[in-house]
Amino acid sequence: MINGILIVQKEQGFTSHDVVAKLRGICKQKKIGHTGTLDPNATGVLPVCLGQATKLCDLLTDHDKEYIAELLLGKTTDTQDIWGTVLTDTGDLWKSLTEKQVEDAILSFVGEQMQLPPMYSALKVNGKKLYELARAGIQVERERRPVTFYEIEILEMNLPRVKIRVSCSRGTYIRTLCADIGEKLSCGAVMTALERTRVGMFEKSRSYTLSELEKLRDEGKLEELVYPVEDCFSEFPTYYVKKEADRFLKNGNELKKTMFEKTPEEKGRIRVYDAQKRFCGVYEKADGRDTYKPWKLFLPDAEG
Repeated sequence: MINGILIVQKEQGFTSHDVVAKLRGICKQKKIGHTGTLDPNATGVLPVCLGQATKLCDLLTDHDKEYIAELLLGKTTDTQDIWGTVLTDTGDLWKSLTEKQVEDAILSFVGEQMQLPPMYSALKVNGKKLYELARAGIQVERERRPVTFYEIEILEMNLPRVKIRVSCSRGTYIRTLCADIGEKLSCGAVMTALERTRVGMFEKSRSYTLSELEKLRDEGKLEELVYPVEDCFSEFPTYYVKKEADRFLKNGNELKKTMFEKTPEEKGRIRVYDAQKRFCGVYEKADGRDTYKPWKLFLPDAEG
């Protein structure tokens, strides 16, 4: 069984669930999970967790992300993208705008914002996904949520189309950003293309399409592409336990400072390895005690 993270280059038309289903066939294993949905019409980086790495799925959704998107001025739709039903069409109204006005409006969204999640999204209200309610013609109240746009760069401007690069926090909807830009310019806007180019440390340059992964599997090279679980915790210092402490580690017990080859002094989290130098998990300082307790365990001999 493969334990680790594969970076899939999702192609247009596939859902995140489609990718997982196809990977189960490619990797010949069932224990696979994705790290957050990517719209079927969007493309790009989709980290997929295999084996014990499925414990990371929720953690990886928290990472910041980067996208390249194109927006079109002059329309609004019910889905906030070009594939939805047109709600308004302001025609050539965008022609009254200068490139400087458009640029200023786009860049004004850099920083913290309160964003209203779109009805066509996977968020749940009373156990129902919003897009399911939207397809049934039901509109529900949604609360604005804090999001952060760390960086917005204009890559191309050929009005009424603008291509932008966006670095943002989790839970951000780029479709909604495009719609909000259109509203600020009083002419409307829809997203016409979206590619995710980065999720946390995982970048497009290390991603592969499903057909490429299948070919590499046949060549016996698939496991070479897998990121080890421990790479996701590279910001935490590394500590090894003494041989006599291995059994405490394998049982998921708290570990005393004296059980480590080098005494840890960190107040936060640490990466813990067994005496054979195998990664076993992340521990954190126990409150009020001189021990470290398990935070996430990835024991090498655990059932997968």
